[in-house]
Amino acid sequence: MLPSRFFRAFGLALALTPAALTQSVAFTFDDGPRLQATPRLNPAQRNAALLAALKQHQVQAALFVTLGNGADQPEGLALARAWGEAGHLIGNHTVTHPDLDAATTTLAGYEGEIQTCDRVIRTLPGYRPWFRFTFLREGNTPEKRDGIRAFLKAQGYRNAYVSLDTSDWRLDEALRTRLASQPDADLGPFRSAYLAHLRQRAEAYRDLSRRLFGRDIPQVMLLHHNLINALFLGDALQQFKTLGWTFVSPEAAFQDFVYSLSPQRPAPGQSLLLSAARSLGYRPEGWERLVDDGDADIAALVKRGALPAAP
Repeated sequence: MLPSRFFRAFGLALALTPAALTQSVAFTFDDGPRLQATPRLNPAQRNAALLAALKQHQVQAALFVTLGNGADQPEGLALARAWGEAGHLIGNHTVTHPDLDAATTTLAGYEGEIQTCDRVIRTLPGYRPWFRFTFLREGNTPEKRDGIRAFLKAQGYRNAYVSLDTSDWRLDEALRTRLASQPDADLGPFRSAYLAHLRQRAEAYRDLSRRLFGRDIPQVMLLHHNLINALFLGDALQQFKTLGWTFVSPEAAFQDFVYSLSPQRPAPGQSLLLSAARSLGYRPEGWERLVDDGDADIAALVKRGALPAAP
């Protein structure tokens, strides 16, 4: 655990830190529902596979809807509705997934995307006034950062922070590229890489929470509504069970006071825990693996021959 001077610098009181808890994790999925075609499974099959895995393991998750990926069309909206009807929660992830750090993205335009998405998803069962920043970036200027925070507060929206960030999207890209060139490719190496990646990230962020707060926090994990999760989510859930982790709903996880923090120096595109560490001037051991966007996992797939070496 970090010295108390770090907590004073971050505005935290050690008295607010309860005794160590059993490690738990909440599952959240961004960018869905996708109507994009993929090998092996069509959009409805991918959606059904994700929901089936969650049901089998009795997990209540959250889907953060990117409206332009499909929910702006009747067939895509039906896929999103299926999440709410299955007892899962629905949050906001804009319309077109713009980057608030980009110079071309204005605060007004970004706010408009949130409002447009909200008008659609608030009609769905399971809707919550939760917003997940695209790319986990809160603005490249103080005006954008402070402006969007004020906007969300005025609209009654929660910042749906991520503590356990993953690069599942990178492995998904690699898998789809492989299947596009070889439809009958062996999925085994990708399954192994995916599970190893989730375990590495989970253990690293658990260690970071202990160093920052002296305890296990309910982790909020970021995954995506994509092919690799549709294929292997059930295996991932079983892996967490085997590791002794328990599942909690995102709503329960967000009740932990850690998710009410606003780091003074939020790290763009990274988890709340890394932002907190950077605000404290702390660089955790193994930091490189948390910010490499899955480079090490892709390298392992290349070494196994599952992917061609980069030219």
